[in-house]
Amino acid sequence: MSRAPLISPPVSHTPKASYGAVPTHDASSSEDVSGLSEDSADGRRENDMRKRTQDVRSQSLASKHSRAAKERAGGSVVDASGEPTDVDEDPPDNSRYPQVRASVSATDNTAASISTPRMWILSMLCALLGSGTNLFFSLRYPSVAVTPVIALVVVHPLGLAWDRLFKREDDPVETFDYGILVRRSSDVPASGSGYGLSRLRQWLAQGKWNEKEHACVYISSNVSFSFAFATDVIVEQTKFYKQDLSIFYQLALTVSTQILGYSFAGLTRRYLVRPSSMIWPSTLMSTAMFTTMHKSENRIADGWKITRWRFFLLVFFGAFAWYFLPGLLFPALSYFNVITWFAPQSVMLANLFGTSSGLGMFPVTFDWAQIAYIGSPLLTPWWAAANVVAGLIIIMWIVAPVMYYKNALYSAFLPILSAAVFDNTGKPYDVNRILTADFLFDREKYEAYSKVYLPITYVLAYGVQFAGLTALVTHTACWYGKEIWKVSTQSFSSDASEETIAYERIATDRHPTHRRTSSKGSTSTVEVGIDATMRGDDVHARLMRRYEDAPVSWYLATFFAMLAIGVFVVEYYPVHLPWYGLILALSITATLYIPVAIVMALTNQHSSLYLICQIICGTVFPGRPVANMVFTTYCYISSAQGVKFSSDLKLGHYMKIPPRLLFQVQMLATLVSSFTQIGVLNWMFANIPSLCQPDAINGFSCPLARVHFNGSILWGVVGPRRFFGAGALYRSLIWFFLVGAVAPIVIFLIGRRRRANSIWRKINLPVLFGSLSWIPPATGLNFSVWAVVCFVFNSVLRKRKHEWWGKYTMTLSAALDSGLAIGVVVIFFGAIFPGWMEGFKWWGTEVYKQGCDWHACPYRTLKPGETFDR
Repeated sequence: MSRAPLISPPVSHTPKASYGAVPTHDASSSEDVSGLSEDSADGRRENDMRKRTQDVRSQSLASKHSRAAKERAGGSVVDASGEPTDVDEDPPDNSRYPQVRASVSATDNTAASISTPRMWILSMLCALLGSGTNLFFSLRYPSVAVTPVIALVVVHPLGLAWDRLFKREDDPVETFDYGILVRRSSDVPASGSGYGLSRLRQWLAQGKWNEKEHACVYISSNVSFSFAFATDVIVEQTKFYKQDLSIFYQLALTVSTQILGYSFAGLTRRYLVRPSSMIWPSTLMSTAMFTTMHKSENRIADGWKITRWRFFLLVFFGAFAWYFLPGLLFPALSYFNVITWFAPQSVMLANLFGTSSGLGMFPVTFDWAQIAYIGSPLLTPWWAAANVVAGLIIIMWIVAPVMYYKNALYSAFLPILSAAVFDNTGKPYDVNRILTADFLFDREKYEAYSKVYLPITYVLAYGVQFAGLTALVTHTACWYGKEIWKVSTQSFSSDASEETIAYERIATDRHPTHRRTSSKGSTSTVEVGIDATMRGDDVHARLMRRYEDAPVSWYLATFFAMLAIGVFVVEYYPVHLPWYGLILALSITATLYIPVAIVMALTNQHSSLYLICQIICGTVFPGRPVANMVFTTYCYISSAQGVKFSSDLKLGHYMKIPPRLLFQVQMLATLVSSFTQIGVLNWMFANIPSLCQPDAINGFSCPLARVHFNGSILWGVVGPRRFFGAGALYRSLIWFFLVGAVAPIVIFLIGRRRRANSIWRKINLPVLFGSLSWIPPATGLNFSVWAVVCFVFNSVLRKRKHEWWGKYTMTLSAALDSGLAIGVVVIFFGAIFPGWMEGFKWWGTEVYKQGCDWHACPYRTLKPGETFDR
């Protein structure tokens, strides 16, 4: 798609900084600028470029160009280095969301370098090292994860060091246009000693390390660091199902499942990225970090004068040092089940106030890893957290104990909270006892052994996930259906008429407008509707119009290419999933993707499709465990990866990264990580003795793969009909689908005519239901203490110390996450991995393990040989 014609005042392609707002011109000046024709604008751009490239070494001439730029831009000055010196940081069309205004700059420097060797090398290096390391440790227990936050922190000094190593004062002055090098003022001689090395050094020294390059490196880390879910499927097929898999199959499965999600993200940009209301809270921590590391601004906030960078460093080193206590020397501070210490063998105290297998009704811990287990509470709006804690109180703190102590569904013979499933003796279920030697379901063995039984919190977690799934659809249809339809119809009509909204500077009045230009040359004016859910633009959407968008055809081509690979995988290899099964999996993702992403964009809460994908496949294709795994991977990972890609597209939107360049960064990083992980995985297959066995060397027992393997047996072999079919113990759970479908309609009918601050308009049932899917493995403590911290910062402090909250909250979250991430890695590799802590014991390492909370005692017990269902 070609860039739309620029409307007055013209935006020069001369490298310069561009800003969100410009002081108002006087009347004559505005008329003169508005009267410029397109030809005269092009002539001015050519003359300006010629002058800058010929005389760029002259400081006085650079100053003259800055003054000329100020006259054209209405007050925004660009110094000789291309950096802004006089900027209005609060334009009229700035975001109406305070957390966005506090974290995202309303300006854009189009002269900043982006596509440089430094950015590409650091991006691919992070993708290579991060993905390989995380895959390696994903097969180990205890595991450790290298998070993208580590890359965000570590890569900054590397970028600065790169500049110091390769740049020279006498290097040619470079001109960047929209992030790409277009010209140098001069070059090295064409011959002479050191010519080749000098050319190489200049090539490596392109540009200057800045927040846009930093954002691209972080985005490449974000899409590549998590180990590919497909590698777990490969491990299960290889080690548990004893299948011999070719490298091509492994690469095809991994690449197709990782990249399909990107197609969903790209095709839904109109709904999930461009609207100002889709704020994506998780991205704001990153933008705050980029501002902290690359900007020198320091406004006093409620009396606090410390800069964000110094604040970050103090909190970062404090969090890093502190984690040695709860993470290594005094773990009782992490599992702070202090109430159970007074009566360790009390099952009821452990049930209600425990931190390991209890409901966490005493929300105190001194470990940020526990507080942020379900996500940083500082990034979640309080209204969303209130929905989460309401679900916790009603479902887990009221309904669950009542059902448990009444022994509903035989739950009193099991722990009140556990990630395991059990047999009729209260012991963890042994799936090997119901399989043949070929890993097929043996009905006779199953009937002789036991049915599968779930802890009461597990049962309720399944129920609320069912309700959350249907609530997701009806809630989105009720509150956003009209907007989605309007955006869709406008998008199609716009595409048909080749009509686009061009970038335009605005004056400092409070009624900004955008002009529409069409291929026919006609113009019309439309007001910026800031109250529209999906159509209200802000300064960030306006500034991004200067960049050429990634065509829809790129995403469609990506989708069909990955779909073709997926069809080949399921049809050619012994997966036992027909091609229409793959289409069904992707249809589920396509149907639910926008609702799932909207919830994430507004509340920072992810609604997982993992369980429903397993159940649907188990129902449609029973008795096929491998097919269940592959179906779930395409269904669930396409959604999860797509949401991650959408989040990164929003981050690129906030940071003003050219969309076409961002497409390349994300795609290449994903490919590099996929190939890297398959290489590391096959090296581990060949070189680690007894891999995925209980006696594996150094703990490489593949715990996550074994959990997923058990899930494939339960849903792919035993099948959903034995859980929810006629006469099944848990059949009543299917009524949750109806509850989830109807309840949002009731809330909508009550709340649609209420005021914006009415509690009825803040009830979000997909969040209330869906967030509890974290239980298990999360415990009540992870929710309760998370909610307390969120309330303190995003409700109390936001109201009472708004300036402090706006300046420091996102930086605080980034510093705590970074300090924790670095601390985990240092403790693991520096103390645990070498075995230096073996035998280290004292009261602080043992007290929380002494009672029923740690050992997950059931409320009712059986005598040896007894079963509770006969």
